Amino acid sequence: MRRRVLGLGAALIVLVGVAGCGSSDSGTSGPSTTGGGGTTTVKVGIVPIVDVAPLYLGQQKGFFSSRGIKVEMIAAQGGAAIIPGVVSGQFEFGFSNTTSLMVAQVKKVPVKSVANGAASNGKVGADVTAVMVRKDSPVKTAKDLAGRTVAVNTLQNIGSTTVRESVRKAGGDPSKLKFVEIPFDQMPAAVDDGRVDAAWMGEPAQTVAKAQGARVVASPFAETDPRLTVATYFTSTQLAQRDPDLVKRFAEAMAESLRYASAHPDEARQTLTTYTKISGDVLKKLILPGWPTEVDMASLEKLAGLSEQDGLFGDQKPDLATLFS
Repeated sequence: MRRRVLGLGAALIVLVGVAGCGSSDSGTSGPSTTGGGGTTTVKVGIVPIVDVAPLYLGQQKGFFSSRGIKVEMIAAQGGAAIIPGVVSGQFEFGFSNTTSLMVAQVKKVPVKSVANGAASNGKVGADVTAVMVRKDSPVKTAKDLAGRTVAVNTLQNIGSTTVRESVRKAGGDPSKLKFVEIPFDQMPAAVDDGRVDAAWMGEPAQTVAKAQGARVVASPFAETDPRLTVATYFTSTQLAQRDPDLVKRFAEAMAESLRYASAHPDEARQTLTTYTKISGDVLKKLILPGWPTEVDMASLEKLAGLSEQDGLFGDQKPDLATLFS
C-alpha cells in the first residue's frame, strides 16, 4: 500500500477488489451519456474510507439516478492520483481533504470544490481522528507530545498541521514535534511496539488501537475547530465551466446523500461493508465523522492560516472563496 494518502487523512485505507480501480480509464475524455433517458455516467475518484460512505449510500438510495447520473466509484491508492486524475479527465469528480485542495490551488492546479465531504464531529476524545499513545506512555496530554515522535499518514498536510494546533492549545511547543510518515493501517502496531511515541489515527485504526489498550491524548480536528471541514468533493474548473448543469446535479445528489447519512448513521455504517473489509466489532465501535451539507468557511480560514504558518503554501495564499464557494 502506498504511503501517501489524501483522504481525510481521516481514516484507514481498506482497499478491496473494486472493479476498475486500475489506470485503464485514463483515456476517458469526459462523462458519457447512455440510454433513452439521457443518463450520464460519471467517474468519481475516491479512497475507500469511512468518510465516503454517504456517496455509496446515496447511490444505493437512488439520489443520483433520480437526477440522471450514474456514479462509478474508482478506487485510488491516494489523492496523489485523484487530483491529477480529475484535472486530466480520468475522473469527473474526486474526493480530497481540504488542505490538499488548498495546496493544489496555490500551485495553479485548476480544481473547484463542488460539494461537502466530511467534517469533524466536534467531540474531543471521540472524534474521527485522534492522537493515540500506548497505555503505559508517559504522555498524558497533547502538551506532553512536544519533543516526541508522532506518526502521520502524510507529512506536511492536514494531520501534522492540526496536531501542532492541539499541542499549541495545550500549552506545548509545536516546533519540537518530530513527524514520521506511516500508513494508517500500520499505526496501531507502531504505537504498540514503541516505534513511535504517538500516532495520529483515523478510523478504523483508532478502534484497533483501543483494543490493544492505546489511549487518546488529543483530538486534532475537533481541537482545531469543532466544525472543521475536513474534505470535499471537487471537479476540474474546465468541467465546471463546460457542464455546469452536471456539476449542479451531482452537488444536489451529494447534499441529499449527506443529509440521509447524517440522519441514518446505522445505514451509513453498514454501507462500509460493501466497499471495505471492515466488519464485526470494529464496524460497531468505529467513530463516524460529521457529514454536514455545507462547508464551514470560518473553519477553513482557520485551517488555511495554520497551514500558511506551517509553510505549506510557500509565498502564496489560497483563494478560499473561489475554491470552496
